[in-house]
Amino acid sequence: MKGSILLLLACTAVLAATARADTSEQPETLVKKVQEYAQKASSMVKGAFNTLQESDMAQQARRWLESNADLAKKQLARLKQQLAELWKQTAAV
Repeated sequence: MKGSILLLLACTAVLAATARADTSEQPETLVKKVQEYAQKASSMVKGAFNTLQESDMAQQARRWLESNADLAKKQLARLKQQLAELWKQTAAV
């Protein structure tokens, strides 16, 4: 996520520098160029984000998080069961 934000900021800086260099043109033309550059930068960021999501490392990390989440849920359920049994034992005494 940080990488895509940095990429977007870099594209914005290039866009601003290019727009400033072409100030001799009409304002409508500049607005059109800015919109085109923003659209290109947005599609580049989307492409980079999709590549990251599809990468093997991202898929492996996702599987690891899912398996550890299941393990944490199982341990929490076991702890709840043990506490319930302890509560029953102390209530019986």
